[in-house]
Amino acid sequence: MTKPEKSILIVGGGTAGWLSAAIIAAHHKNRSEQALKITLVEASDIPTVGVGEGTWPTLRNTVRMIGLDEKNIFRECFAGFKQGGKFVNWVTHNDFYYHPFTVPFGYGQLDLAPYVSNIEDFALETNYQQEICEAGLAPRSLAEGEFQGICNYAYHLDAGAFANILKQHCKTELGVEHVIGTVKDVALNKDGNIEDLELLGDSGSFNLSADLFIDCTGFRSLLLGQALQVPWVPNTDYLFNDTALAVRVPYVSEDDPVACHTIATGQNAGWIWDIGLTNRRGVGHVYASDYLDEVEAEENLVQYLGRPVDDLDIKKIKFKSGYRQKSWERNCVAIGLSGGFVEPLEATAIMLVEVAARYVAENLPVDAQTMAVTAKRFNRQMDYRWQRITDFLKLHYTLTERPEPYWQAHRDESGVPDSLKEDLVAWKYRGPIKSDFDGTAELFPAASYQYVLYGMGYTPDYSRQSYLYSQASQAERLRQKNQLMTRQLLQNLPPHRQYIDHWLATA
Repeated sequence: MTKPEKSILIVGGGTAGWLSAAIIAAHHKNRSEQALKITLVEASDIPTVGVGEGTWPTLRNTVRMIGLDEKNIFRECFAGFKQGGKFVNWVTHNDFYYHPFTVPFGYGQLDLAPYVSNIEDFALETNYQQEICEAGLAPRSLAEGEFQGICNYAYHLDAGAFANILKQHCKTELGVEHVIGTVKDVALNKDGNIEDLELLGDSGSFNLSADLFIDCTGFRSLLLGQALQVPWVPNTDYLFNDTALAVRVPYVSEDDPVACHTIATGQNAGWIWDIGLTNRRGVGHVYASDYLDEVEAEENLVQYLGRPVDDLDIKKIKFKSGYRQKSWERNCVAIGLSGGFVEPLEATAIMLVEVAARYVAENLPVDAQTMAVTAKRFNRQMDYRWQRITDFLKLHYTLTERPEPYWQAHRDESGVPDSLKEDLVAWKYRGPIKSDFDGTAELFPAASYQYVLYGMGYTPDYSRQSYLYSQASQAERLRQKNQLMTRQLLQNLPPHRQYIDHWLATA
């Protein structure tokens, strides 16, 4: 029986590299008959760009699958629970809506949107999690164990510390070999595959080869982009942001509340993220340099924080919105920023690393023919994912009523993807439903689209198909059930910081 590829070389560390190594190694752990060797090489002199401090609920299962202790994640990464996103001033200058991670009551059987009293309060009337977030409560009680919770959740964490935990776990528990070296040259064979890498270490030059190479070199994309010359596909026609100013903001007191959701506040030409860790806040202004200069962006930060930023280390990050034409070319797969990036809205970066690494782990090709088929299928899935991510992020901008040129440009039909236009036509007389998103490559469920659409005031004309909406009594029972559970949870769930402090203090 033929065996999968025997060796994998991951080039680049950080969250993308070490998370990929952990997922692949954990999947193949204790499968000695497959004799899989995983090596990660990273350059000690090149700083990595963290893919973000916000995550998606998929990371809970990933952390559990690779064998990490959730409590240790919180302790070492100063982590907090993330129960969704709060979008402030995205429609006007005085509004907000939630995208909670827990699905609405009746999801998949009954869309409660036609029965709520105010469509913009859809999340509030169909789900208890908005109230939990507004009250600053944890998603579970002290009686519940790791990875449990009545509220669906992800994590806010220090990305650098998380990468370090992954590194140590890979090296000590998962058998990943760690090599320090800077890539000097990438050698291709006569078939166009990567033959080996020439690297420079402390003792001079050396070479490493593998059956499969994973490019986690960030925006430089040393393997897929530079060596294999896979073109870049920009999507700046749809998503305009290209710059971020990020700061780490200390708490006034160590007892200050920790937000249990990401806060994204609209600005005149972009938005500001606010992420609560237990030791600080991570705050950043994402904006489009065509509409806002750095001085104005810094002024927005000062106004948002209500304090000067002279004593804070402001990190300027330039990024390109787009992705590689292929994510897998010959014997090389790009994971993380080397494969593409849009913007940090909705924390898609780490989720895409999880998805890509899991695909590699489950589909290791056994020979060249299998490699070609595996790559073709992976590329088809990733193309679809990039399209759907672009659609979903663009949706947050398309329904705005803000008057500034930046926001009005987002409303222009020429800047709306055709696939999103088709969705909006389909939802003109009924909202998003599960069957709209039944592909294996889907990243965001119908519930996510419902929260954003309805939260921004989009109201389908249900009267055209009124015969479909004759379940008022059932809808009322679900709304009452939500109200009851909301009251109970508000009484029983502990404050977010209090829960974390108590939990970490227990053995």
